[in-house]
Amino acid sequence: MTRVHDMFGYYAVLDRDDPELAQAIAAASPCAIQLRHKRASTAELLAAARRARPIAEASGALLVVNDRLDVALAAGADAVHLGQRDLPIADARAIARRARPARPLIIGVSTHNDAELGAALAAGADYVGFGPVFSTSTKENPDPAQGLAGLARAAERASDVPVVAIGGIGPEHAEDIAAAGASAACAISAVNRAPDPTRAGRRIAAAWRR
Repeated sequence: MTRVHDMFGYYAVLDRDDPELAQAIAAASPCAIQLRHKRASTAELLAAARRARPIAEASGALLVVNDRLDVALAAGADAVHLGQRDLPIADARAIARRARPARPLIIGVSTHNDAELGAALAAGADYVGFGPVFSTSTKENPDPAQGLAGLARAAERASDVPVVAIGGIGPEHAEDIAAAGASAACAISAVNRAPDPTRAGRRIAAAWRR
């Protein structure tokens, strides 16, 4: 049974193989911890996912693997997060069902405009990332910022599918992100490079507990 509808609050991203950082962001009680090690080999990513799995489980967070369906399945992750250039949702779903019929894999998709959002919803995404809401420094060629108004339109359109706000988000934006109707906020640099990542993550999570 999936837990995608528990996806509220702080959506964490572990962007490097750092056990101390993993523990720090887990202590903020995120709804999900996504592994996003862009420069890791397949073997390194799989090893990192297996190390992260018990940390995510202990904190009650979903373990998400970015891009790599094969690694998500091999590591026993809860979800895979696909980009626009990754496997189509239907193909990823079919592979996951054959590989793991008793435990459905949650499939999320990054979307950056109304057309991509509509396509992801029509294809049956379990949740969507939408943005960048603000300008971001974690992408080499970022898409145009959608702003809070664009996020609000996406959240209204998605209806019962969780929308995770992505792009340029810090703790100071959390209340506005929640007010726009997003289910969660994904923050990377603003948390992972903060002097106290746990405190920064908790500030984001708190916006959904009011």
